[in-house]
Amino acid sequence: MDEGRFGRISQLAACWAPMPVRPKVPRQIVRESVYVFAAVAPARGELVYRLSAKCNTAAMSLFLLEVLEAWSDQFILLVLDGAGWHKARTLPVPERLRLLHLPPYCPECNPTEHIWDEVREKGFANQLFATLHAVQARLITQLDELAAEAPRLHSLTHFPWITP
Repeated sequence: MDEGRFGRISQLAACWAPMPVRPKVPRQIVRESVYVFAAVAPARGELVYRLSAKCNTAAMSLFLLEVLEAWSDQFILLVLDGAGWHKARTLPVPERLRLLHLPPYCPECNPTEHIWDEVREKGFANQLFATLHAVQARLITQLDELAAEAPRLHSLTHFPWITP
């Protein structure tokens, strides 16, 4: 489980062009963003996500309820980083859920980090968005496409140390 921030500040990325063309890529800095919470079941290639205007304990609490609903017949172990809202005393942790906090400075151990890399590369690189609503629409499209492709999601997130 992890959260990511997506906004209207454009992200420049390398792109292909025939020689001697030098591609022009637009750039903008607009400080509007939306957060997305996501949890993945790597062995099964399943994804649950929720968009939020804020990234705090209350938003995470709502997301945990969605995770429980999505996997209603499962005991859930969520692997997550050490963000303050992950460890807040006011965060209600339901009975069917356990939180396993990763050691500091090891985002590579969190499978969800690879989802953010994929979404940013495929849907946000070298793009301008006129509104925050357009960012949200692209984000939903990218995450829905990823969630619909279980083998691709499995390939991105199933690390050797994860056992089903």
